[in-house]
Amino acid sequence: MDNITVRNASLADAPRLLEIYAYYVEHTAISFECTVPTLEEFTARMRRIMLRYPYLVIERDNTVEGYAYAGPFVGRAAYDWACELTIYLDHNARKCGLGRQLYHELALRLKSMGILNLYACIGVPRQEDPYLNWNSADFHAHLGFSLAGTFCSCGYKFGRWYDMIWMEKLIGRHRQPQPPVQPYQYE
Repeated sequence: MDNITVRNASLADAPRLLEIYAYYVEHTAISFECTVPTLEEFTARMRRIMLRYPYLVIERDNTVEGYAYAGPFVGRAAYDWACELTIYLDHNARKCGLGRQLYHELALRLKSMGILNLYACIGVPRQEDPYLNWNSADFHAHLGFSLAGTFCSCGYKFGRWYDMIWMEKLIGRHRQPQPPVQPYQYE
């Protein structure tokens, strides 16, 4: 039986997380990034996210199999109650429930902070090809996200144009006045 653990990421996880991410940059259009960031850049990105939001990893049998984090949605104060989610699993660890568990834990932490709206920015093909399919959109829909908008032919990678969709999920009650969001507290 697999021993599954979700925990806060640490900067020491950066090499493994970058290894997971590099596959998607180099072999897929899931990430619209075209060059794998350096370890220093990736670590700096983690550090920025961890100032305010949760950054989680999921381990199976003591091996990090994926990560997920939240980040600002647009970056203006009026959007404080909304955030954008990102998730990557080792390409050999997909479709075994790890993504669902990781997202569930991330949503719980975000809700406890006072976050109300979750957003996911997802690359999608007009027609599936070797670099991109609809699996990520289907995953999010299965978790209760709904389509919020489509940007047509906005990403160009591997000599092909791809669309981008935004999906959203509401996880809290919108009130007046709305209590402020609290930064995530790392243990």
